[in-house]
Amino acid sequence: MEKYDLVVLGGGPAGYAAAMRGIDYGKRVCLIEKERIGGSGLYNGALSSKTLWEISKRVNDVNETLGTKTDRRFKLSWEQVKKTLDDAIFERKFQYSCHVKLLQHETVSTHFVYERGYGKFLSDHEIEISGEHGIKKIWGDNIVIATGSRPRTIPSIQVDEKHILTSDGIEGIEDYPESMVIVGAGVIGCEYATIFANFERTKVYIIDRKDRILPFEDEDVSRIISREMEEKGITIHHNAQLERMEVVDGEVEYELSFTDGSREVIRVEKALLSIGRVPNIENLDLDKAGVAMSKRGIHIGDDDTRTNVPHIYAVGDVSGRIALVNMGEIEGRHAVEKMFGNIQQRISYDNVCTIMFLDPEVAAVGMNEMECIKKNIPIKVVKIDYSVIARAIAMRKPEGFFKIIVTNDKEMKILGMRAVGEHASSAIQAVGLLIKMNVGIEVLSELVHPHPSIVEGIQECVRMLLKKAVFKASVFKDKLACYSLVDGVKTPLERL
Repeated sequence: MEKYDLVVLGGGPAGYAAAMRGIDYGKRVCLIEKERIGGSGLYNGALSSKTLWEISKRVNDVNETLGTKTDRRFKLSWEQVKKTLDDAIFERKFQYSCHVKLLQHETVSTHFVYERGYGKFLSDHEIEISGEHGIKKIWGDNIVIATGSRPRTIPSIQVDEKHILTSDGIEGIEDYPESMVIVGAGVIGCEYATIFANFERTKVYIIDRKDRILPFEDEDVSRIISREMEEKGITIHHNAQLERMEVVDGEVEYELSFTDGSREVIRVEKALLSIGRVPNIENLDLDKAGVAMSKRGIHIGDDDTRTNVPHIYAVGDVSGRIALVNMGEIEGRHAVEKMFGNIQQRISYDNVCTIMFLDPEVAAVGMNEMECIKKNIPIKVVKIDYSVIARAIAMRKPEGFFKIIVTNDKEMKILGMRAVGEHASSAIQAVGLLIKMNVGIEVLSELVHPHPSIVEGIQECVRMLLKKAVFKASVFKDKLACYSLVDGVKTPLERL
């Protein structure tokens, strides 16, 4: 039986990062993947969907420009879109493939091995691998579970990935659908709605069980995204309960009920279920390893990648924490550092930077107002509209805002930030760093930012809190805001 210092189950972003970190420590590493290296971070997920978003955004930008001068609209065939998408995936796939092959040939001292097959536990140290060359058993002194997740489905709805699809099948369509309904108004559902609306070839509907989309975000974020979606022709079914969905005469028929007692039946060409993901853990035989489970996935005993079995770790989507590529990679690396580096510092989830690929794009880090109110944290909030930022004016992209949330004390340490608008994703890293460093806002106010740039808006937010802004919130009340929130009571800071 082959013995390894580290065995990694799953070759997605989290598992791959864990394996590579094991190599850094000079350990014998075995990486097991049942299908393709890269996982959902590459296929039917982060890279592929964001490539689609980038293409659709360029189409939309061109048509916004043409719209002021001509009635003609720029259109791309789905064949052209699919080729660009396939090229992007192949490029990243080729990098992974070459990297793995060269590692197996060149890292003789670490004996890195890649096994293609299904891995499952025989005991807390023994793993059985079923692959194209038969069945083998290996031993792992330490084991990382990183088997990822798959789209969640609804038991009463038959997913055929032809008419009723998940994110695993949506990119395999043969042409733009004339109409499509998306079940779920969270980030992924809203992203796909934005993508297809940008191409201007599909009538898009979204089923939203609540009274607004993106319900986990503050109302001002939800409101601007909802408004832009509706201007693109997207129909949002608010406060809607999906009663049934089925394929009828080659189309998808769905029935909704509403809080006022009314019902509506609509037919579309395609449906996309976007209601979250579930961890891939059913076939691992975790009970044979003694790994404890929770409602969300594998139970993390100390909330820091280690399970209740000291030498077994769970990272990425299976941990039930934040299902993001960047966090999966960080968790994978962190788990291996705990094994072999004896580090004591825990992972911090307080400064996770995220992007929502919408129109306009949304970037977030730290807490929002809703979370602070729920936790009864007294805060100060400052907000600046994109329309008073020079770069946004130059780009002719005035839709959006920056919002920074700080502690309601003299230190004014940053708790969170939301950016909505062009270049939003480029504007939050500095704030994420300040949250991690647990420092106040003074440093941001003194930086010399490039001009004109979007990040100058962040500096102006900070200056408002320090009462030395160029524009005064008391004058530009429709563009600037500065207020406190204590016990749910909102008070303009100029009155304090």
